[in-house]
Amino acid sequence: MKKLILPLLFLGAAGISYAQDGTDYVPMQDVNHVVDLTLDSLELANTARPQAGSSRRGDNPVLFLVGNSTMRTGTKGNGDNGQWGWGFFAHNYFDEDHITVENQALGGTSSRTFYNYLWPDVKKGIRPGDYVIIELGHNDNGPFDSGRCRATIRGISATDSLVVTLKEGPRAGQQETVYSYGEYMRRYVRETRALGAHPILMSLTPRHNYDETDPAHIVRVNKTFGLWAKQVAEEMNVPFIDLNEISAVKYEAMSPWKYKYHFYLDNIHTSKFGAELNARSAAEGLQACTHPELQPLQQWLINLQLPTTGVKREAGKPVVFITGDSTVKNADRDSTGMWGWGSQAGSVFDANKITWINCAQAGRSTRTYLREGRWEKVYNDLQPGDFVLIQFGHNDIGELHKGKHRGVIPGVADTSCVSRVELADEHYNEVVYSFGWYLSKMIDDCRQKGATPIIVSLTPRNEWPDGQHIERRNDSYGQWYREVAAREHVELLDLHNISADALDAMGKGAAAAYYNHDHTHTSLLGAQLNARSIAEGLRRDNSPLAKFLK
Repeated sequence: MKKLILPLLFLGAAGISYAQDGTDYVPMQDVNHVVDLTLDSLELANTARPQAGSSRRGDNPVLFLVGNSTMRTGTKGNGDNGQWGWGFFAHNYFDEDHITVENQALGGTSSRTFYNYLWPDVKKGIRPGDYVIIELGHNDNGPFDSGRCRATIRGISATDSLVVTLKEGPRAGQQETVYSYGEYMRRYVRETRALGAHPILMSLTPRHNYDETDPAHIVRVNKTFGLWAKQVAEEMNVPFIDLNEISAVKYEAMSPWKYKYHFYLDNIHTSKFGAELNARSAAEGLQACTHPELQPLQQWLINLQLPTTGVKREAGKPVVFITGDSTVKNADRDSTGMWGWGSQAGSVFDANKITWINCAQAGRSTRTYLREGRWEKVYNDLQPGDFVLIQFGHNDIGELHKGKHRGVIPGVADTSCVSRVELADEHYNEVVYSFGWYLSKMIDDCRQKGATPIIVSLTPRNEWPDGQHIERRNDSYGQWYREVAAREHVELLDLHNISADALDAMGKGAAAAYYNHDHTHTSLLGAQLNARSIAEGLRRDNSPLAKFLK
């Protein structure tokens, strides 16, 4: 065994640097130039994390998650800085009537610091039949004797070690033996098995990092931590899930812009988009693994099938997906009630040539349509040759941080802010983007799947500022539509002005019959007018969708 005595600065497992007296702490950058946002002391960090085993229901097993900030970002792990770890969403893929998921990860930890400072308490909650996922390595770099002092020896050697002396902090003068990354993995495996539980090793989550030698692909860890975790798994006959590879393949199918927004603030920590992607990748990897030790766990996996709209396709026919709010889809039943123009799609589209489905939902903005998973269903159903009509705006005007929490940032800039959503039965943090950002996301998603996106400007409201002309929103939403259309080189169907021109021609008195209940929602007559405006706009634009009109 090779040994080396080195001085070492002590840092808590939360990645905190302590002052000489052990009381103050400041955030420190690691070698990847990332500032760790877990600023609490180890004591506070432990109170924020669940007590090991506390999620257990009766005698059911627990799936423990052991990791760093890519699994639990920040001490609370609740996305209050716009970053999320995938452990927050892992429970969505397990039947909690049979097994609970417990996220024991903590930002800033390496395989070494987690093992030394957090693992002993985690073990207290592990029982026979439990499962333990270990995904560590992002923080195993840097110096041994300065900075955060969390580095491990590269590789999987079982014999190499370093003996270091802690120079500063509350443990000044004490010695610590540092082992290889692989040896720490072996210790997790051995000690998990000694408790009668099942260890699972995973490779690291991908970073936002293209391969300089092959720009079409992103950097893998299959020559370092991913390889080492796999080697230890094979050596000790435990399941190995290559999370890095599963997620990286998904990222490579995206545009560079989409790949980037799966991270937030830096190139390591994921946004909600990235965290949800990694959580699904982890579940898919568990399901696909052939190791017999995972068979019981695989029976409790759920929600692996992607949610869809349920559209019924016919051979040889593309589908036009209609998205939007109550002006597109309303009650659509009573002849004297409120109607959305999507209900009249059959009056303009030729059913012999194309299939349509109205996926709009009353009361939704671009933000809530995305948040509720409605856009995800459309995205999952898209196939090459399909069309998507995207019409939002009426509900995007609302407040960002209160009320229905459906408002977006005005404009089209690629910008965002973190908002605390406080609804009757829901309390969570959410990153809110600009109106143009949401439109650009939908456009980009359509193109990724080979579908054609078409932006549709919002329907006009029955308001007549001068008594002679209906209100126009060409200096706000109209302008933003035009800016997005120009930036993304996408068709803009100007429903707003086409219908407004028609209403202006008939006058304020006659136009009243085209609305119902208020100044926004249309009657059946108004819905029919807007549907005709859709057809007129498609023909004016010489749209590729126009050939599917009656």
